[in-house]
Amino acid sequence: MTFDIDFVRRQFPALAGEWAYMDNAGGSQVLSRVAARVSDYLLSSNVQTGASYGPSQESTRRVGEARKAFAAFMNADPGEIVMGPSTTILIRFLSEAMAGKLSPGDEIILTNTDHEANIGPWLKHEKNGITIRFWTCDPDTYELDLDTLSAMVNERTKLVCVTHASNILGSINDIAGIADIAHSVGAEVCVDGVAYAPHRAIDVKALKADYYIFSVYKVFGPHFAVMYGARDKLLALDNIYHYFFDKSRVPHKIEPGNINYELAWGSIGAVDYVEELGLRDGAAKGRAAIEAGFAGIAEQERALTAQLMDFLATRNSVTVVGRTSTAIAERVSTVSFIVGTESSRRIVEAVDAHKIGIRYGDFYAKRIVEDHGLGSTEGVVRVSMVHYNTSAEVDRLIAALEPNL
Repeated sequence: MTFDIDFVRRQFPALAGEWAYMDNAGGSQVLSRVAARVSDYLLSSNVQTGASYGPSQESTRRVGEARKAFAAFMNADPGEIVMGPSTTILIRFLSEAMAGKLSPGDEIILTNTDHEANIGPWLKHEKNGITIRFWTCDPDTYELDLDTLSAMVNERTKLVCVTHASNILGSINDIAGIADIAHSVGAEVCVDGVAYAPHRAIDVKALKADYYIFSVYKVFGPHFAVMYGARDKLLALDNIYHYFFDKSRVPHKIEPGNINYELAWGSIGAVDYVEELGLRDGAAKGRAAIEAGFAGIAEQERALTAQLMDFLATRNSVTVVGRTSTAIAERVSTVSFIVGTESSRRIVEAVDAHKIGIRYGDFYAKRIVEDHGLGSTEGVVRVSMVHYNTSAEVDRLIAALEPNL
């Protein structure tokens, strides 16, 4: 397998500047082809969909192409793709649409390792008599134990909400294993894939997910988001759009106010890009190329993560928060750490001066930070790399960190 880092970096105009971007879990840089597609839509087909005249038909086709692209990206069907402005909003839409399926006494299981986007919307059901239970990670290892989940589920469990990869820990969770446990009692699984989607190929069928959501602006595209929902699950949801949309009208009944058409069209560029990486490595067009593209991405990121982890392991003052393994199956290239009782803010601000973008804080995964006493250090230092980062940039980061650890 080859990985042409020069080709990769040419696709992202922002990388030509002085800054090294290592805050990618907050939002990646954008492909030039994505920006070109957004501009093209606005300047050539910016009309409402669904009319009989030609430009509207073209607009309708383009939005449909976005569903097809993300269906290939997630190994789903186009009719199972819901689009919207962000993962936070799409999970709120899903939560609202699920209200009719929930009854007093039903239970929802959440984790304390998730971003608040996959916690807050579900807590709102408590006022209707739904019991919320938290599946908490091990206080020492930060791991979510599947045996603990097995002991928690019962015939009243209706939903298990979990992140695919933690945006602080970088740890990859066993979604298929979690789904097997949930499905054994008839419950569904809602997966926040935001911190996973830029790093590995998503296969919702293999994962056995009922719902899977991620934000495209973390995957080299614009501020846009996508949710997969198994068709039978989408059909069972309430309509949250206008009253004259019946329950069979999926996915549109869960896209109130319509989607952003230009961003839908632009987002296709992110899928095309990953596919092109696979095509350049000899894979067949389509899903095979997407998987091959992500295989190259994963290996590039594994090497960068190992380079950083090797350095951190030499510093007695540093505690990595989460797994120290750099295996592709174990973690993504998001690495968080603390430095004794030092302020994480101080360390990050020292690195800022070297024109390297990293970050400190809780990253809206506030519960894990609070539960593990990480607030006293102003959260963690987080380095979140993607495949367009380079070994030379990691060297720059290490040089900037070294006198501050």
